[in-house]
Amino acid sequence: MIRYLLDADLPRSASRALRERGCDAVDVRDIGLEEAPDETIFRYAVTHRLTLVTADKGFTNLLRFPLGTHAGLVVARFPPHTPALRKSRILTRWVAPLDEKDVAGNLLIIEPRGVRIRRAKP
Repeated sequence: MIRYLLDADLPRSASRALRERGCDAVDVRDIGLEEAPDETIFRYAVTHRLTLVTADKGFTNLLRFPLGTHAGLVVARFPPHTPALRKSRILTRWVAPLDEKDVAGNLLIIEPRGVRIRRAKP
């Protein structure tokens, strides 16, 4: 089962919505990392084998966060002024059905209309 760590730039309702769909999801605000820098959150996710879900485009930097070095990075891209409830629905729609082979070591970009996956080389 994929275990998710949701960044503070996502609505709290997103982790609840994922848990309601049977996912193992924790919010960084619930473990004292709400103010932590990206590298600290990334290290926590790697150490605990968690797939990081964030809206921070900085996590798409493959030099800082190389493919294959983590349990997965999911970066959500929302249109400006998207309400929190809509963000939660988008995330739940595309994240909940993911399979571990789609996530492990890969970078996924979630948008309202779908998912793009940048895969680590075997």
